[in-house]
Amino acid sequence: MLSPKRLLRRVRRGLLLLIALGLPLSVQAHPHGWIDLGVRVILDDQGRVEALHQRWRMDPFYSLVLLEELGRAQGDEPMEARLDQLGLEIRDTLAPQGYFTEVSHGGDALALGEVSEYTVMERGGRVEFIFLLPLDEPRPLGEATLRYRVFDPTYYIEVVHEADDRAPREDALVVGGDHECETRILPADPDPAQVAEAARLDTDDQAPEGLGRYFAETGEIQCRI
Repeated sequence: MLSPKRLLRRVRRGLLLLIALGLPLSVQAHPHGWIDLGVRVILDDQGRVEALHQRWRMDPFYSLVLLEELGRAQGDEPMEARLDQLGLEIRDTLAPQGYFTEVSHGGDALALGEVSEYTVMERGGRVEFIFLLPLDEPRPLGEATLRYRVFDPTYYIEVVHEADDRAPREDALVVGGDHECETRILPADPDPAQVAEAARLDTDDQAPEGLGRYFAETGEIQCRI
């Protein structure tokens, strides 16, 4: 079975083919795919944040490539088992990169734990990676704001919250439990130089590490606890 890195290379080759078939040159600029994001903030009985439950829906083209590659892989395992293996490989690939997630509370960066609960499924032609990302230890919220960003550091893949008509959906960011909390999703605000830098990158260019941070949306949570 192909690893996520090899699958990503196959996606890049597919994008080059689409360009060769005459798609506008603008598709060469970063990003080259996207993930629709949903986040549920998990609080314990004391109102301390414990984890971020995340749902990543791969874009239709990337999902098609993944499903076709899994279907052609050698062996007689059912697709469900192949998706399970893919989930393990995605988890292991993301772990050294902090699962593409940064979390802060009152301006202080929070340490993350290890992901042990995860699954991959196909739904409506889209591949979904669903996982529970715990904090290293529960964090009392108090009156300070909890913030997070989820992004590919290279900005090869864009991560955006689930949206309708370009506005984030109400279920794109929710807080679990009966606590009184307010949430909002702030759009990215890159400066023109960063936008120009991303636009200059084509499918074979190596983006500067951390470029994706400037294009990441920010989720904010404030609770009265």
